[in-house]
Amino acid sequence: MNLGSKYNFEIYGTGSAKTPACARPLNRSVWSTTGPSASISRNTGSSSGEYGRMSSISHSAVSTLPNTTLMSSASTSTSRAPQRVNSSGRSWCYTQLTSSSGRLRTPGRTPGRTPGSRSTVFGSSSTALGVNPQSSVLVAIVEGRGIAQGEIGMASIDLKQPELILSQFSDSQTYVKVTTKLQVLQPIEIIMSHTACEGGAMTKLFKLISDNFQGLDVTTIQRKYFNETKGLSVVKQLCVADFSSVEMEITSKYYCLAAAAALLKYVEFIQNSVYAPNSLKVVFRGSEQSAVIDAVTARNLELVQNRKDPKSDHTLFGVLNYTKTMGGARLMRSNILQPPFDEETIKLRLDVVAELTENEELFYNLQSVLSRFLDVDHLLSLCVQIPKEESVKSSEQKITNVIHLKHTLELVEPLHVALQSAQSKLPQAYHKTLQDTRFQQILEKIATVINDETRYQKGTLNMRTQKCFAVKPEINGLLDVARRTYTELVDDISEMIKQLSDEHGLMLRTSYSTARGFFIQLYCKGKYSIPVESLPPVFIKVVKAKNTLSFTTTDLIKMNDRVRESLNEIYLMTNVVVSQLLNDIREHVGCLYKLAECVSVIDMLVSFAHACTLSDYVRPDFTDTLAIKQARHPILDKISFDPPVPNNIYASEEGNFLIITGPNMSGKSTYLKQIALLQIMAQIGCFVPAEYASFRICDQVFSRIGCDDDIETNASSFTLEMREINYIVQNCTHESLVIIDELGRGTSSDEGVGICHAICEYLLSLKAFTFFATHFMELTNLDALYPNVENYHFQVEQSLAEGEDNNRLSYTHILSRGRTTEQYYGIKLAEISALPPSIVREAKALSQKLAHQRKAQKESVKKDQKMRPLFRLANRLIQAARSSKLDQAGLREYLKVLKESYFKEMRSSEE
Repeated sequence: MNLGSKYNFEIYGTGSAKTPACARPLNRSVWSTTGPSASISRNTGSSSGEYGRMSSISHSAVSTLPNTTLMSSASTSTSRAPQRVNSSGRSWCYTQLTSSSGRLRTPGRTPGRTPGSRSTVFGSSSTALGVNPQSSVLVAIVEGRGIAQGEIGMASIDLKQPELILSQFSDSQTYVKVTTKLQVLQPIEIIMSHTACEGGAMTKLFKLISDNFQGLDVTTIQRKYFNETKGLSVVKQLCVADFSSVEMEITSKYYCLAAAAALLKYVEFIQNSVYAPNSLKVVFRGSEQSAVIDAVTARNLELVQNRKDPKSDHTLFGVLNYTKTMGGARLMRSNILQPPFDEETIKLRLDVVAELTENEELFYNLQSVLSRFLDVDHLLSLCVQIPKEESVKSSEQKITNVIHLKHTLELVEPLHVALQSAQSKLPQAYHKTLQDTRFQQILEKIATVINDETRYQKGTLNMRTQKCFAVKPEINGLLDVARRTYTELVDDISEMIKQLSDEHGLMLRTSYSTARGFFIQLYCKGKYSIPVESLPPVFIKVVKAKNTLSFTTTDLIKMNDRVRESLNEIYLMTNVVVSQLLNDIREHVGCLYKLAECVSVIDMLVSFAHACTLSDYVRPDFTDTLAIKQARHPILDKISFDPPVPNNIYASEEGNFLIITGPNMSGKSTYLKQIALLQIMAQIGCFVPAEYASFRICDQVFSRIGCDDDIETNASSFTLEMREINYIVQNCTHESLVIIDELGRGTSSDEGVGICHAICEYLLSLKAFTFFATHFMELTNLDALYPNVENYHFQVEQSLAEGEDNNRLSYTHILSRGRTTEQYYGIKLAEISALPPSIVREAKALSQKLAHQRKAQKESVKKDQKMRPLFRLANRLIQAARSSKLDQAGLREYLKVLKESYFKEMRSSEE
């Protein structure tokens, strides 16, 4: 049977993302479809379990591959398997399908790929952006063509959070806005049109995504699915009434509507489920609503991930994250990577944080209620998705979801009461939101079906019991019988284990786990210790832990099977009742979206207040000046044993370019990062570690820090410097914040000075707030040419230790006005290191010798420059004497001109 002809789709693979390659199956692979419900199977011996994942989809069959294409079968009549070629040139047949259970599954690593790097046509990049394996976000991207090239439409949805986010914007040739949004969204897969890599020619956007997002699947589907008319129709059909105003915003946003149409169709394929009508939250987010922080800057500043240890919480997110809910943590992460650009939004948040720091009762009441909330976003997802096929697993998920929904709605009133005493505008608005009568209506409908005693509980066995008896008795007679059977089986298991305990004289107890079901445990420590060999033979599958032995019996295994069958019957019958309940409450789902927003925002702001109370933070003001008194690095302020040295920060339109000098390890890099981190903290609505703080809201934050080579992309440190500085130059505006650390170290000093000088002059013309740390002392002369340049340096003190001949540097980490006067500080640092003294002395002697030579050379050059006007005058006089045809009056006039020119040149050379 032809899979393509049956379902009108055919699977094409793009191989290594270099060209869209189509290949026949390998000899050992067998593709087959049987029965009314097509199923693709693959038999490759022992390797099939490792590299292939198979399943059956009843309504549609789509193979999800790293870089696959979903295309009309009209183009061919034979089924084809995707082919991927690894670096060694060996072909691998590799596919994956989603199961009907509704959970998105993603392929593992392709054989032959080096772990930790992304193999692309451009090589591997160590600077590529990683993919969060826990993510369940899908993103569809479409770009305009012809004169509309650069106009981007994006649609994204988290399979665990039913919120469709639409964006449309004009982007630059470097696609900085696209990469920034993808960095925030952390998608697990990107959907694009097959024309992005048609005929082996990839578009620039497709290349960029393939090159920069490590381990990310890029799936291409036929362009006809990117249909803006269909997109608008689907959005109107699915959008919940509470957010229907978005339709006015997106009516003319053709590209994001096209992306939405393709995305929702693709989700239907892979999830084997659809979204219920009028159940989806749809929002439009333009790029102008938040500040842009590119991926390189986010990594340099360690906003959400520590560079040395990805698991470490020594990041800005780790410093501020005291959230109690998953939604609050997600919102905080998103805000740190994309701070708000609207001053009113920021001030509303600051008002809440200020109130929470002053009102302890409000703070602790909110913290207490928030800690009891579950993930409301995930809860919503399960409410609005309708599986095309019911299964035991989907039935169990629905029952669990209703119990969680009941638990969540019972917390609305406590949260409403906790917000009652709040005086700031934002909590008052949320207090009004929680007065929505729909919360009570949903609870009343749940109460007609679900037992009042049913509660969310921790522990697998406890929660399973709650699910079994969630539905009230006498609603379904067969369900009541099944539950009695289940109860009797559980009682029989307990009685059997009690009999075994009495028969063998052992203190046995009944235990339960999801993987093993019911099993037997025996405490065996100290005087109760018993060798495994001495156990009666009736006990099998013995597992020894630290203080316990776990085992089972043949009879217990059989009884577990009967319990499992009984549970499946209960879940399927309960599902019939619960499905009808969910259908009844979907009309009120809009209030649940508002509840999710309320919980997430309040949780984030309570977390900010918590962080502020642990240290001496101050509320920031917003003006046209950056002025911070006694500022501290927020991460060092939390993790350092000794308090960091505070420093002042100042920049204004009259002094917007600060050049910072000082020895290595004096604190220049830390100071630069501190400035950017405090700016981000202020713009997300958090207090900052300082005595006073005033900020100018910035539209973008740029950084150029570090000088490492990138071996995988064959890029030297200087090449990377130029790439990053080119990005800054192309995208910087007068409202941006720029920090640059030791630019030009990757090339010769003369070239480095020249490049830095030119870049400084360009940035000076933009009026952006720029902080430029350098060792090139020549750059400090810019303050004589431009009035908006200020020189600062980090002080060091020299001290002579007892018994030593050389002065040592003592770092104060204090910023002072003016340029540094310290010389040979590199040699002094070498003296502190473990280098042999003889090498240090030789280095110092050579440095002084080279310095004298340069000084003598400069004097010689200066003397030559003074002689040049005389040489030119003499040359002109000789030429005039040899070949002049001027009369006496003309010659006199010419000599006057020569005299004036000579004196003018002499004055210039002396200056």
